Amino acid sequence: MAKNLVVVESPAKAKTIGKYLGPDYRVMASIGHIKDLPSKGLGVDVNNNFEPTYEVIPDTKKRNNRKVISELKSAAKEAEAIYLAADPDREGEAICQHLAEEIVPKRPKKPHFRVMFNEITKRAVQEAFKEPKQIDGNLVAAQQARRVLDRLVGYKASPLLWKTVKKGLSAGRVQTVALRLIV
Repeated sequence: MAKNLVVVESPAKAKTIGKYLGPDYRVMASIGHIKDLPSKGLGVDVNNNFEPTYEVIPDTKKRNNRKVISELKSAAKEAEAIYLAADPDREGEAICQHLAEEIVPKRPKKPHFRVMFNEITKRAVQEAFKEPKQIDGNLVAAQQARRVLDRLVGYKASPLLWKTVKKGLSAGRVQTVALRLIV
C-alpha cells in the first residue's frame, strides 16, 4: 500500500507521475478545480472586504466532482502524507488550497505539502519531491482577487450588455477594459 498521496490536475499526468515516483506514492487527479464561487448569486460579500464564498462545484456543473472529492478524501485518510501538485501558477495554487480545505484530514492532522514542477520528466518530478513546500497564500490571494474581479465585473456589466446590445454577450475584467481602450 502506498504511504503517500499525490494529487495532480489531470489523469494523464497522474499515470505518468505515478511511474516516476514508484510504489510508495499513490497519484490521483482532481480533474481541475473542485471549488468555485456559486453559480447563482454574486458569491462575494462586498460589505465584508469582498470576501468570496466558495463552494464545492456541483456535479451538474462538473461531472462526478463529489465522487472525485470523496475518493481523494478516502485516499488522504489512508496516507501518511499528502502532496498537492497542481500546475505551478496561481490557478494551481488555488486548486491546492481548495484541495487542502476539502480532503486533508483535520483529525488526526496529516502533513500536507505543495510540490511544483514545470515539466513532466522523471528528473523534474523527483527533484520537486526532494524539497516540498507549503501552499503560497499570496498566489492563492492573487487568484482569488482575479476570480472576484471577474465575478464583480461580469455580474454587473453582462446584464447591461444583454439589455442594450445583444442577449448572450459577456463582460469580464479583461475584455471590458480592452473594449474601452479600443473605443
